[in-house]
Order: sequence, then C-alpha cells, then structure tokens
Amino acid sequence: MMAKYKVRTDLAVESKEKFEKDHVEIEGVVIREKYDRKRDVRTTVVTIESDRGAKAMEKPKGHYITIEAPNLTVPDEDYHREISKELAEHLRQIMELDSEKKILVAGLGNMDITPDALGPDVVKNLMVNRHIVKEYGVNAMGENQVHIVSTIIPGVMARTGMETLEIIKGVVEETKPDMVVAVDALAARSTRRLNCTIQITDTGINPGSGVLNHRNKLNEESLGVPVIAIGVPTVVDAATIVHDAMEHLLETLEEAEMEEFLAELITPHLHTMFVTPKDVDETLKHLSYTISEGLNMAFSRV
Repeated sequence: MMAKYKVRTDLAVESKEKFEKDHVEIEGVVIREKYDRKRDVRTTVVTIESDRGAKAMEKPKGHYITIEAPNLTVPDEDYHREISKELAEHLRQIMELDSEKKILVAGLGNMDITPDALGPDVVKNLMVNRHIVKEYGVNAMGENQVHIVSTIIPGVMARTGMETLEIIKGVVEETKPDMVVAVDALAARSTRRLNCTIQITDTGINPGSGVLNHRNKLNEESLGVPVIAIGVPTVVDAATIVHDAMEHLLETLEEAEMEEFLAELITPHLHTMFVTPKDVDETLKHLSYTISEGLNMAFSRV
C-alpha cells in the first residue's frame, strides 16, 4: 500500500485542525480563538511552546496569528479597512512597536505570476522613509520618533541567480535593521481559505514553500535579526481537491481501504499542480492593498 496522503498546508491553524479531527490533544501547543460575529472574522492564535509541539505541528516554535475573513474576496473598501486595522494591531503587538524600530520589509515571490505576486504588490504600496530620515533626520517626518522603513523585492532565483537569503542577508548587513518583515504567498489545505486568510508569525518563512519550491529559511538564525512573516494562501494543492472530493464519496469504506484507494488514485503529477481561483487578479489587487495599509498603520506611530 502506498503511503498515506499527507496534508499540504502552510497554515498553523490547518495543522491543528487535523489533530482536532483525529481527537488528539497536542502537547506543548496553546490555542486561543476569537470570533467577531458582526464582521464574520475569526482570529486564531496558535502558540507552539515545546519541541514536541513543534514536531507534531511540523512548524517551528513561536506564535501564529490567523485572521480568517471570508469577505476579503469582496471589493468592499470599508470592510478591507477594518481588516487592515486589525492586522495593524496584531503587528504592533508581535513586533513590539512601542519603541522606535528600523524595519526592512521584503516582498517575496515572482511579480510576473499573479498568485505569487502578493509580496511585491504589498511592497509597492508601502510608505518608506529611510532615505528621508537618513538625509534630513527624524524631524523631517514631523515627529520626534518614527519607525524607519525600507523595502526590497528580491525577485526569484531563476531571474537573479541568487538565493533570496543571500540578497536579503546582504541588505541586512549593510542597512542594519532591527527586524525584517517578509510577505509571501502560501498554500492552503482548504479552498475556503484561499485569498481570505492572513497568517502572521514570528518564526520566519521558507520562500517558495507555497509551491513546494523550498529555498533557504529566512529567520532570526539565518539573518541575525527577528523575522516576522505575513502570508496569504493563494493556491491549493490539486491533489488535496481530489482527496477531499473522493473522501466524501468513499465514506462507507473502512479507513484503510479508503486510504489505499486514494493513494492509488492520486497520481504523483497531481502533487506538482497547484490551483488558484479564476478571479485571483482582482482579488490579489485588493488584498495586497489591505495588507500594505495594515503595515502602514502599524508603522505610522511609535
């Protein structure tokens, strides 16, 4: 019998759901949930506190904040602004922005491929001020204290010939920010979370992980400064869709029989295919602006 199908997800909230489905309690993992019925927004904070919890979740120790807002796919400016405000509050807390910080924001991904262009699109809408402060001082911003913001779009290795880590590490060593914020597209386990879920984590990120193209990790260990990652699932593994559809039809079978059938049905080439909604162009345009506004709000005051 072929190996059991493995859940493919970058979201900590989906990793914990797998254990809930199997009625298994995860040692070393603390979960807090809050639901805003009026706005239909669910916020889940997953904290992985131990090595055992990290091994079970298959994610590094740290905090994972997930904002699920189904209406993010709707072009409602007022609603998107509310999500931007909530995102800003979470960022202020996890980044400890109560004192002046120098922040480098990296927009990861390929700007020529829409589902992978989230990071570059977010960076394009950010308010940067490092060059102004460096030339004229903080007072040029009309404040006594400001967060100093710079950005970079490192591109992809096929175009630059360099690892994303190499590029960002060089910038970090030269400009010496206090922390890095990396924005990237992710992959989800469920189609209902595509383009309407935002994950924030203080554990860093693997560029390209959303499409199984893992590059060197961007985290505090590799860069020497804390790395906050912001991600949105824009694609889902094609094999997952087949698995979910057939699993529902085969509910009458024994679990072992169902897993064997699915393992034979899901051919290897399906694991290299990723699916995205047909309106991804328009959705990503609004979503990237929502995230950039959240970042601008978070950085606007000390």
